[in-house]
Amino acid sequence: MHSMNRKIFTVLVTVDILLLFISVIFFDMKVLYNTQIGYITASLVMIASIVSYRRMVSARVKHNIVTMDDTQDVIDKLEDPYDLYSEDEEVDEKSLAQTIKEEKKKGKENRRTVFQTMKDTKAALSFYRLGAYALLILGFLYLNRHGLLHIPSYILSLGLPFVILVWVLLKEKENISQDPIE
Repeated sequence: MHSMNRKIFTVLVTVDILLLFISVIFFDMKVLYNTQIGYITASLVMIASIVSYRRMVSARVKHNIVTMDDTQDVIDKLEDPYDLYSEDEEVDEKSLAQTIKEEKKKGKENRRTVFQTMKDTKAALSFYRLGAYALLILGFLYLNRHGLLHIPSYILSLGLPFVILVWVLLKEKENISQDPIE
């Protein structure tokens, strides 16, 4: 996975240099500021997200924490999300009040504690991501305050790192699927 990080970083830097040259040659300084601030901050957000989620997954693997239930097929989950048509359960004729009590009890058993919720939101609230989003907001405010904001170039440069990430990951997946299994 280390080579994947290096590949993503190399492609991001290469595209940034190319974006820099295109902005300098064909456009004015206003577009240059927008493309660089937008591209760099969006790249930082993306890299921070990757790092925080990787740390979260590594911690879960290390502590053997599984949050996904594999007992039900994906299609079954989509077609019957509440498991109403399960063949495993027996059909009982119970009173409505008793059925409601049992369902409330099941709901209380599945309730998550504050500690569990905080554990799951560590990746979303990591300092890396929060710092990267703060830089993104500060960059936008800087451009807007100084009258340098050029929306088309800023939006284009915000979306470019995500397109690059998807492209690199799809290329890597394609390379992996084409390699013969030994």
